[in-house]
Amino acid sequence: MKEIIQIRNLSKSYGHKVVLNGIDLYLEENQIIGLLGPNGCGKTTLIKTMTGLIKDYEGHVFIDGEEPGVHTKSVIAYLPEKSYLPDWMRPKDAIKYFSDFYADFDPAKAEQMVKDFGLDMKQKIKTMSKGQQEKISLILVMCRRAKLYILDEPLGGVDPAAREAILDLILKNYTENATVLMSTHLIHDIEPVLDRALMISKGKLVLNADVKQLKEEGKTVEDIFKEVFAYAW
Repeated sequence: MKEIIQIRNLSKSYGHKVVLNGIDLYLEENQIIGLLGPNGCGKTTLIKTMTGLIKDYEGHVFIDGEEPGVHTKSVIAYLPEKSYLPDWMRPKDAIKYFSDFYADFDPAKAEQMVKDFGLDMKQKIKTMSKGQQEKISLILVMCRRAKLYILDEPLGGVDPAAREAILDLILKNYTENATVLMSTHLIHDIEPVLDRALMISKGKLVLNADVKQLKEEGKTVEDIFKEVFAYAW
């Protein structure tokens, strides 16, 4: 199977603070992958190197066989941790923006999903609840026909009922044979859907494991997380 992500000896520092420390990571396509670790461990920095937002790093990053650039932006659908939509926008404005910007975006699907979730196409983003804003942002990302979906804390900041709806939205709408990489510290919520679990501690990759194999060994991702970070921090 083709490797969608290839990372070799990746390091990134801010002054004297080492955020990523010699990470090697090779991930095959057609998987749902959890990128796990507490706040400040390096998850978002790793994601930003893959999406091309951070360029001054040491090592090598390849997405779909190429370094971050024009091609990788065309195959990655990225959901940042913080909302990226201006307050003045309405869902109808955001859909038009994505239609103009991304050739692989499906506006009809996005409009239907907005209606299915009971959201108002003409309501300004700034007047929406946190959960509504999360849904709009995620709908836009998941209505792209991407090879790689990178979602930074898609379940953060919303209540358990909203988490379930958001996870369901992700699982039902990503492109067939694509890869979904989700960053989170809410392991209990996503463990049942994961194919692979990655864990980062102090900028180092401390776990890269097949979740099915872990289960066959009588282990859970959540239990391993507690063991790893009880020792590492």
